[in-house]
Amino acid sequence: MPENSSLIDEIRDMLLDCGLFNSLQASEILRAAGYFSISKFEPDAVICFEGDPGTFMCIIHFGTVSIRKINSSGETLEIAKLRKGRAFGEMAVLDGERRSASCVAVNDCTLLILSKESLDKMLVEAPKSAARVIRAIAVAMSKRLRMVDGQLVEHQL
Repeated sequence: MPENSSLIDEIRDMLLDCGLFNSLQASEILRAAGYFSISKFEPDAVICFEGDPGTFMCIIHFGTVSIRKINSSGETLEIAKLRKGRAFGEMAVLDGERRSASCVAVNDCTLLILSKESLDKMLVEAPKSAARVIRAIAVAMSKRLRMVDGQLVEHQL
């Protein structure tokens, strides 16, 4: 059990460090930490492919991730580079739909992973904490959508 609790403490510290869950109390972050896992990816490793089933979301603790989409001509375009503290895959973990983009490690990456299965389990076992985690994810997605809306307007003027 000590290994498990030290892993949970490590994940808690990573969750505190990412900033995504600043609205949660320390006890809620500790409770949520038990539902996350840590994965490491080497440079050029594919984390997920566009069109894959959406079964997990990631928070970057270390490294950079390239977000890529295939355009109508079949070319792969990089649409973003995400660094420490950024999350991706949130839409898929919430709605279970297919991935809207591919995600590839640019360099060595350490990611916190929350699977849809773990989120569903948290909803049953710790519903208040799960609701706060989901709200924090939704707020982050909302901010990103507003930013993209602003960029689209700027490009059309």
